[in-house]
Amino acid sequence: MTIERSRIDSPLGPIAIAVADRALCGLDFIDSEPRTDTGRRRPPRVPDPPPVGARPGPAGHRIAERIAAYFGGDVAALDDVEVAPAGTPFQLRVWAELRRIRAGQTRSYQELAAIIGAPAATRAVGAANGRNPISLVVPCHRVIASDRRLHGYGGGLWRKEWLLRHEGALPRGLFDGRGATLTSS
Repeated sequence: MTIERSRIDSPLGPIAIAVADRALCGLDFIDSEPRTDTGRRRPPRVPDPPPVGARPGPAGHRIAERIAAYFGGDVAALDDVEVAPAGTPFQLRVWAELRRIRAGQTRSYQELAAIIGAPAATRAVGAANGRNPISLVVPCHRVIASDRRLHGYGGGLWRKEWLLRHEGALPRGLFDGRGATLTSS
């Protein structure tokens, strides 16, 4: 299997993507901490981001177009992107359910655990969310804390807030990770 890697620009900074057999298998903001099982920095599963000049090849070009459409205002543009994340059976269940959360919606970690049939696994759902290898397309940014605070996003809470505002999902009374009330504009 050949993995095609490329770099694309976004309003939130450069994004590294990895595509294998026409399916997206990795996406992350280049300046983000790689997602790990232990929380310690280590190399990501997908090889290091390509150099600045790398452009998507044939397989990644369509995905790059969908990402551009998303940032251009078509918040449903990522819904049909084929993904192939590598993970445990539990992680795959969580990530599949994340894909069912539409733009403009949010779920709490607790709600997500109940939806997948593991209501006592809120922390495990949070851990799976943090290990999501396909940020943005597998929309882990749409998961918030039960107290409606923005919590836990590998790309940084400022990106999570931006993405939720972009999608129209940031309701009044939603709190950021620092305890400040965010208001809808």
